[in-house]
Amino acid sequence: MKKLMNKKNIVTLFLVLFPLLIKAQNYNDALILSEPGLGASARALGMGNSYTALSEDFSAVFFNPAGLGLMKRLELSTNISFDQFNNDVDFINSRSKSDISNSSFSQIGFVFPIPTFRGSLVLAAGYNTQKEINSIVAFKGFNNATNSMIQDLTGLNEDLPYNLGLSYPVEDSDGNYLNDGTKIKGRLRQQGEIINEGDIGSWAFAGAIEIAKKMFFGAAFNIYSGSYIKSRKYTEYDEIDYYGSNIYLVPDDPETADFQKFKLVDKVDWELSGYDLKFGWLYQINKRVRLAATFKLPTTFTVKEKYLVDGFSEFGNDISFKSEDEFDSEYDIKSPMEISFGSAYNIFNTIISGQVTYMDYSEIEFSDGFEKEELSYKNEEIVELLDNVLSYNVGIEYILPKLNVRLRTGFIYMQSPFKGDNSNFDKKYFTLGFGVLTSRLVSLDVGYAFGWWKSFSDNYGNGQSRVYEDITTNKIMLSLSYRF
Repeated sequence: MKKLMNKKNIVTLFLVLFPLLIKAQNYNDALILSEPGLGASARALGMGNSYTALSEDFSAVFFNPAGLGLMKRLELSTNISFDQFNNDVDFINSRSKSDISNSSFSQIGFVFPIPTFRGSLVLAAGYNTQKEINSIVAFKGFNNATNSMIQDLTGLNEDLPYNLGLSYPVEDSDGNYLNDGTKIKGRLRQQGEIINEGDIGSWAFAGAIEIAKKMFFGAAFNIYSGSYIKSRKYTEYDEIDYYGSNIYLVPDDPETADFQKFKLVDKVDWELSGYDLKFGWLYQINKRVRLAATFKLPTTFTVKEKYLVDGFSEFGNDISFKSEDEFDSEYDIKSPMEISFGSAYNIFNTIISGQVTYMDYSEIEFSDGFEKEELSYKNEEIVELLDNVLSYNVGIEYILPKLNVRLRTGFIYMQSPFKGDNSNFDKKYFTLGFGVLTSRLVSLDVGYAFGWWKSFSDNYGNGQSRVYEDITTNKIMLSLSYRF
């Protein structure tokens, strides 16, 4: 292998490394930061997060800071949550199941009403886990087509297959390098697993005032921090001995005879920081009816990324090759603004609430940390693929006054951000919950959400090695608050 490795000149080496450097960041990564989470309030979750016109507790800093103006007592609140993600995968007529779960302490908050001669002035501060990032997809199957990741990486002139003895430089009659080539022509068993783990939390500082009788205005400033790790293991096997001992993947190199296996392990490791500002308005028309609206400015995230790529190949006679690379980068991602309108109606011990939220995902932007042409390509790809969407939330709470118990149910509908997706790819959640007022000061709330939607992804190319996902999720929240 050594005499072959020396044939690539320095210019070619830079060109084949460049695609590898840019693969870790794309629109999918930006969506992880931009799509809303389910918040950190059991009461809100039980009502389908239809909380813009309610928000009478610390979680107002997440849903609508104007709601803080309704609070008359000091409040200390906490929240814990449990999440489970299940994936039923179809890959080349073969089905696989996988799941991942997580639990976290997701909220600690304090609300402090300030005595006033007229109206109200309320301040709040605390921590919210805005979003849990936990998912998994596992697949395996025999791809009888004439394509593979080895061929895809070779077509991009990636250095990885070259270092693993899977590709070789093609030269013209004068010995000048043209491109990389490979003798691999598909017919391989493919299997893999991709795991996403992480969370995004924020320290929130908020306040609300009564600007007119029964009309409240609020604002919340969020300082974000978080982490995210995406780990991928992908393998291609010559299960049917299609590439036998008579085939040298690198011409004239017997070490590359009898191809057995190619394995790719890569990991994206993010350290996140950021900030945003959210404004809220709430008007209590009378004891029964409320109207509300919120406007959140775009969130700016700074991403410190480590990208690790390990490759491994195995041939006959116990010959193998390894390749290891690690890259560090730092860049910014700006998520789109968010606008919500909501209302709530109270009648016969029943609260009915609803809201609609608008986001334009085509406004997501990468900035800083990239060359001009690369930055332009990433942002143009976002505009081409992503669309503006509406999300809908409805919720009902029924009060059993003699028992100090509140029963809740709701529904969340989040449109897919991708252009052309049908409703199967929209995220839907059915929610349930209840609350118990154990005394005039202490309340305990439980919320549950069951979610379902479909998705798909490509291991390489477009539709050549496609994974179809049927996703379900379960989320349970427990909230405890003390007012004094």
